[in-house]
Amino acid sequence: MKTVVAATATVDVEAATVAAESVSAVSVNDTEIERSELASGVRVITERMPEARSVSVGMWFAVGSRDEPASIAGASHFLEHLLFKGTEERSARSIATAVDAVGGEMNAYTSREHTAYYLRLPVSELESGVELLADVVSEPAFRPAELDAEREVIIEELLMSEDTPDDLVLTALYESLYPEHPLGRETLGDHDTVAAMTRDDVSAFHAQWYRPSNLVVAAAGALEHQQVVDALGPLFDGVERGDAPIRETPQAHGQSLVQIDRPIEQVHVAIGWRGLPLADDDRYAMWVANHVLGGGMSSRLFQEIRESRGLAYSVFSSPSSYSDAGSLIVYAGTALARLEELLSVTDEVLATFLADGITDEEHAIALGYLEGSMLLGLEDSGSRMSRLGTGLVTRNDITSIDEHVRRIRAVTTDEVHSVIGRVLGSPRAVAAVGPLGDGSAALERFACG
Repeated sequence: MKTVVAATATVDVEAATVAAESVSAVSVNDTEIERSELASGVRVITERMPEARSVSVGMWFAVGSRDEPASIAGASHFLEHLLFKGTEERSARSIATAVDAVGGEMNAYTSREHTAYYLRLPVSELESGVELLADVVSEPAFRPAELDAEREVIIEELLMSEDTPDDLVLTALYESLYPEHPLGRETLGDHDTVAAMTRDDVSAFHAQWYRPSNLVVAAAGALEHQQVVDALGPLFDGVERGDAPIRETPQAHGQSLVQIDRPIEQVHVAIGWRGLPLADDDRYAMWVANHVLGGGMSSRLFQEIRESRGLAYSVFSSPSSYSDAGSLIVYAGTALARLEELLSVTDEVLATFLADGITDEEHAIALGYLEGSMLLGLEDSGSRMSRLGTGLVTRNDITSIDEHVRRIRAVTTDEVHSVIGRVLGSPRAVAAVGPLGDGSAALERFACG
């Protein structure tokens, strides 16, 4: 399974949606998209791609790690694993065999506000694929032996994350950006909650949130909308529609610094600011700003830190957005001996960016990048499906391609400068993981900004 565990991964899901929704109408015909709602309340959305030889179908539930009580933190991710372990009629092996036998792909991911399960199959296997996925998400067996086995798998996943410093530093940063709030918790949960979680805990979480009103079924490929509706059959018929999670907006945060000393080769540094929620009108300007700052190979951070000075192999910036909050992060890793120089150069880039905004040339490059990458992001049925499912489960809407292109092209340099001030002008959080030693003092100075 694929799990969105930190800012970069959360962004991957959101960036894929953004990219898919923002190409020119020449590439995607919105008239091929159909929506309907089943009697149960399940929302279904499809996109017909006559030229495709595959179909992709996914099921998105509008519940994620931020919707878990602290006592069962990690329940969404635990459930994601367990649903593929089998139903009353299917074993985990039979599910895997059914997918492998037709050359298909099956996966899932957990994010902070939704959980998704998806399949990609040959066109001829659409109906059986939909039926399989519907069975998996609605009729899990929760066999005790399999639950205990998967618990050990997740604990190993947690250990792996803790042994991966670029993951660990982003986890620490999120905890600092959203203190005492579920948005700041590790999506995987922690050792104590995963070890203590019972079958009843997971089953109750499934029963509460895996309800028709929280489910979006999305599909794309050489299909007809009615095929998907018919294949879903009586999914969730007779089941109460359920309620959406009630979410508490995180409070403001102040300057902060988290340092984790580890005997490794590099110091991994992450800087974060509170960003923009999903529906914020400034989000288009934020995408442009991010590309100029650290979102691509031509970005200021990449060019200055990696290309000009050779201070880091990996350096980037990345935004993420949620229903009522968001963040912008900058990440880089370097040797301890070069940490102070890295921090100094990063400060200079950020200060100039905040003071002066972007140039006309950078503006044009960013717009071209956003449109071009979006076009490339719609070349297969999986990306089209992801666009539909993520858009509907997070915003209950699919904005037309033409409208996205219009709004991106309408972003001005002044609007970008404004959103830079709005985000980078707020307090920042800093996290570092590595052999800190004498670097602690430099980090403390940097965190004060």
